[in-house]
Amino acid sequence: MAESSPQQPREDESGSTEESVHFAPDSSGLLSEDQFLCSVCQNVFTAPGSVPCGPMKCISTCWGDSEQCHCPFCKEKFNKRPELEVNTAFREVVDLFKKEGGLNKPEVLCDACIGVKQKALKSCLDCRLTLCKSHLESHNNMPKIKEHKLISPSKNLEDYICQKHRRPLELFCRDDQMSACMVCTLTDHKKHKTVPVEEGIGEMKSQLEKTQSEVQHMIKDRLKKIKDIKHSVELRKKNMENELADSIEVLTALIRSVERSQAELLDMMEENQKAAESQAEDLIKDLEQEITELKRRDSELEQLFHTEDHLHLLQIYPSLCRPPHTKNWTDISIDPIIDLSVDILWNVVSQLQKSLNEMVTESEQRMIQQYAVDVTLDADTAHPKLILSDDGKQVRNGDTEQKLPDNPKRFNRSLCALGKEGFSSGRFYYEVQVSGKTEWDLGVARESINRKHKKVILTPQNGFWAMKLRNGNEYKACVDALVPLFVREKLQKVGVFVNYEEGLVSFYDAESRSRIFSFTGQTFTEKLYPYFSPRKNDRGKNSAPLIISPVSKTE
Repeated sequence: MAESSPQQPREDESGSTEESVHFAPDSSGLLSEDQFLCSVCQNVFTAPGSVPCGPMKCISTCWGDSEQCHCPFCKEKFNKRPELEVNTAFREVVDLFKKEGGLNKPEVLCDACIGVKQKALKSCLDCRLTLCKSHLESHNNMPKIKEHKLISPSKNLEDYICQKHRRPLELFCRDDQMSACMVCTLTDHKKHKTVPVEEGIGEMKSQLEKTQSEVQHMIKDRLKKIKDIKHSVELRKKNMENELADSIEVLTALIRSVERSQAELLDMMEENQKAAESQAEDLIKDLEQEITELKRRDSELEQLFHTEDHLHLLQIYPSLCRPPHTKNWTDISIDPIIDLSVDILWNVVSQLQKSLNEMVTESEQRMIQQYAVDVTLDADTAHPKLILSDDGKQVRNGDTEQKLPDNPKRFNRSLCALGKEGFSSGRFYYEVQVSGKTEWDLGVARESINRKHKKVILTPQNGFWAMKLRNGNEYKACVDALVPLFVREKLQKVGVFVNYEEGLVSFYDAESRSRIFSFTGQTFTEKLYPYFSPRKNDRGKNSAPLIISPVSKTE
């Protein structure tokens, strides 16, 4: 910023002049103490107020009870006594100057002054004297002492003198990280790397600045971790509330004997949430404690960065040049996903109804139906023997291999195809008509599955979450060891529901509104695509297509 030019005094009607209040930085870029002195009492402003002509003075003290009022600076008279108000904006500037300008520090006075001692401007390490402006002139004019080492005024000059050789400590030893005199470089610090003390202090401040930056970064990381933990707890609480509402609705629809299980489930969920909140409180407490310590270190580094007390800086530098030891928070978090899902409730119900399917209430049916998506088959993924309808809603085995480009997305060994759209978050649901078929595979598959194997192995480890039909009436869940599935009637339409964040894939009998099987506790890290396989024709016995059907909403 360019330095402001001083304003010229203006002349009033009586011929006198007044100076407008003007604050200009000194050569160091900082405001000087003189600019904050009241011209009446010669003290730094406390509650600065101003008269209409501008100046801020001890106006009330000057006026007293007098009827005639005038400006104590420019002598302008006022017919009516002006109303005085504290200039709050300028008072804040004055308070800041007092705080940062070191006005509260004890003054260093000139050693050469006789009588009233003046404020010292510099200290000479060679003369061992602290001198004011007038007594410093000889150091600027006399050739013999122009080369003396001058520093900021100090009351303790001995701290800057080598106690062993009685020479100024004007060098800094990089090897020992300490100050030294010229004689020291020929003895104790011989062959050591030394630089002028100013350069050494600059290097130390540079390291402190780097350390401070690291500390500030650590504070920022921990504040973000607190925010993430709080967000996770809130998300977990929201999920718990949603799951709790669904669970209560399902429980209410069941027979009265399930009421005791409802209470147990609620207790379990509340205890789980309390444990998560307790864990979060402990983590936040630890983080806040670390932040307090880091802020303290940051404040110390800030003060040291601006200090001119080189001795103090040299003494505490080794202990502050590195960030404080703190815990590694990278992998510490609160899981926002609730493990206590509706499936736990159905496991409780199954103990009472071992011989029956898990019945889906109307409320759950409506819940999954609201996540219905429009699925269309992707022709670029279909095996060459598969024939897709023009609208992309049906797929069947044509028995004859078509001449199609063998792109990376296409299955060229297994009779299957994927949907066009993949899902990497949220929930989705679709239904497929399977009537008239003796074999089929349905489910979802991750994007990175191998599409060129001779035989697709339908397991979660290979990227498939599916169920299948074989021999007309054998339904199985495709896990490592195939799980037989019991259905009361032959399936005509199958619903597939996915909750990506919960790692849930469920299959439903869309006609009888019953759940067939669920994959729970899965971990999804990439897009999931609807997966279809109409299987072989079996001499026409399995020629019916798989048909993606519109979802009929439950009334």
